[in-house]
Amino acid sequence: MTTTVRADQLGDAELQRHFDERIAHDQRIEPRDWMPEGYRKTLVRQIAQHAHSEIIGMQPEGNWLTRTPSLRRKAILLAKVQDEAGHGLYLYSAAETLGVDRAELTEKLIDRRQKYSSIFNYPTLTFADIGVIGWLVDGAAICNQVPLCRSSFGPYARAMVRICKEESFHQRQGYELLMTMMRGTAEQREMVQEATDRWWWPSLMMFGPPDADSPNTQQSMAWRIKRHTNDELRQKFVDMTVPQAEALGVTLPDPELRWNAERGHYDFGEPDWSELKRVIGGGGPCNEQRLARRRAAHEEGQWVREAAAAHAAKQAAREEVAR
Repeated sequence: MTTTVRADQLGDAELQRHFDERIAHDQRIEPRDWMPEGYRKTLVRQIAQHAHSEIIGMQPEGNWLTRTPSLRRKAILLAKVQDEAGHGLYLYSAAETLGVDRAELTEKLIDRRQKYSSIFNYPTLTFADIGVIGWLVDGAAICNQVPLCRSSFGPYARAMVRICKEESFHQRQGYELLMTMMRGTAEQREMVQEATDRWWWPSLMMFGPPDADSPNTQQSMAWRIKRHTNDELRQKFVDMTVPQAEALGVTLPDPELRWNAERGHYDFGEPDWSELKRVIGGGGPCNEQRLARRRAAHEEGQWVREAAAAHAAKQAAREEVAR
């Protein structure tokens, strides 16, 4: 059982000591607890980027909603896109417990003052991309996000429980689609291989830069916001994915990929980190398109937000009169 501690109860040094003890004993930090400003800012940055990624991530898959090959595939894809919207809302809600407003976070995104995952700046050229996103991109997300269910910040950890369950389902859906295509025509099998070739390296970059070049990893791990380094998570993803690729019948586009019996892990090649920096810096194939569409959706939805606020105010006034 944990106890909420307010800043007016203890001095700064005692508050810091109490916070450090909570972290050391693997106890959750809740919104009303005192926390260092650096901890709060780190959480706002990470949770906001995560939320933005879920919302922007609806675009590359939504691009295929009107072109699915069957009604079944349309229903599956619609459900997945709706799930991603829900994930964004859970995460914005978690961020708001830290004293920020989701409207402010959205403004920062569309003004390029906050970022989202680089993976969503690549185009979905064929329907095989939908399956590969489910298999590789959601598979990488699962590796990244399952440890976040044990994050030291309570609202973030609790939001991740449901998100991870749904992401796991998305990964299985994507893999099932690819298995179906691999049992199809030669053209379909070629589409799956070509999509795998395009998405493999960006998926490895989803975990962030190498540990030596990651400015936030060590502090985030000390605060137990993160539980594993970027390189540890990347290795776990490779080890998990190689057997799946073999079962699927596709070749991963890395000539250095091989099992290392001494390490008990797969060795793999170095991603092109200059490509990651270029895409994060705005130079990816779809950066401009993604932000333009997010900005347009925000502006065109202004009347909906105003109407909802007016309706809520009217309902509140009626309830006050009824009392």
